Amino acid sequence: MLGWALYYHFSTTKVPAGMSESLKVRFLHIALVMVFGLDYICWKMGLCHRLAIVRLAVDGIPPLDDPRVSIKNDFFEGVPVRIYQPKRPSTGLQRGILFFHGGCGLFGSIVAYERLCRYIARESDSVLLSVGYHLAPENPYPSQHNECLDVAVNFMKNSEKYGVDPARIILYGDSFGSTLTAYICQELKSRTDLPKVRAQILLYPLLQGVDCNLPSYQQNCFFPILTRVQVIKFVTLYFETPTSVIDIAISGNLFPESIQMKYREQLRSDLIPPEFQTRNYPAVPTSPKYNIFSLLRELQNRKLSPLLAEESFFKGLPEAFILTCEYDVLRDDGLLYKKRLEDNGVLVTWYHVEEGFHASPAMLHHWLITFSHCKRAMDSVVNYIKGL
Repeated sequence: MLGWALYYHFSTTKVPAGMSESLKVRFLHIALVMVFGLDYICWKMGLCHRLAIVRLAVDGIPPLDDPRVSIKNDFFEGVPVRIYQPKRPSTGLQRGILFFHGGCGLFGSIVAYERLCRYIARESDSVLLSVGYHLAPENPYPSQHNECLDVAVNFMKNSEKYGVDPARIILYGDSFGSTLTAYICQELKSRTDLPKVRAQILLYPLLQGVDCNLPSYQQNCFFPILTRVQVIKFVTLYFETPTSVIDIAISGNLFPESIQMKYREQLRSDLIPPEFQTRNYPAVPTSPKYNIFSLLRELQNRKLSPLLAEESFFKGLPEAFILTCEYDVLRDDGLLYKKRLEDNGVLVTWYHVEEGFHASPAMLHHWLITFSHCKRAMDSVVNYIKGL
């Protein structure tokens, strides 16, 4: 397994010359390749569900108790949540943070982000609610969006029960969690039955699924951790879609049903002579989710591509903090969203991590895989929150 992981790493990825901590980046990627490889083998052998080993590895070893933070598990609208509250005395209602974790909607959890959530709640002196939305493909899209929206509405209606000022509720997303955050902010901005979201925090956000050839995709297409090919693979896993046009064609869904109906008369199987139909053959799955046109349409949906929403969805959005990483294929999603927000009069604070790569700031306090820029990046988030 190690030999294969080393071969895969050095044959498919490139680490820029002169990058500090490049050996640690390589170590992390090789470890991840081994985890994903082991997961795939065990799944093919029927030993576990797909991504079970990946999810276990990403969760890691839980940290020791932190006497400075009170932690409580609960359920909002049937969704597990974990509430972090600093133990230091508070003179009044505090800021509230709704945190949506990353992981492409496929992995990641409350447990995986335990260290980060403790740090943010403690250092910013805020009540933080981490949302454990159910993962795909077991829970198909768009259940993640619907669950997180329901949790946000519930929390905003009942924030004072948790010592949170309803006028100071912040939505905070990490990677795919930023997709959820941007979408929910767009959904809630016109609601008159809820308090206004105070701010949105988007870390290395995934905000569109249409263009994989932006400069950041081209510059970082072979950078370890999240290559351009891996982004596409995760999308196909998220939608539980065949991974190639060949697979889609074999499933009988290369064309949408409207086009298939147009030629149905000419392609009727009952017109084939009976002697050629006697041999049994397996049924072909015809689920519409395998339709390439349906997939492309969904990738343009505002749920997955809030960057592509109409202008009306940007007017009146809460102010934003956007963090981008130089060695991240998703860097330009954040930069383009920043531009669209600013063009619509939304105040944006931007922090760029020159040595950062996708998800690296979230590795704060993760022992061997913590990088020197992690604390600076996360402190920029904390300082922004403390200013709200």
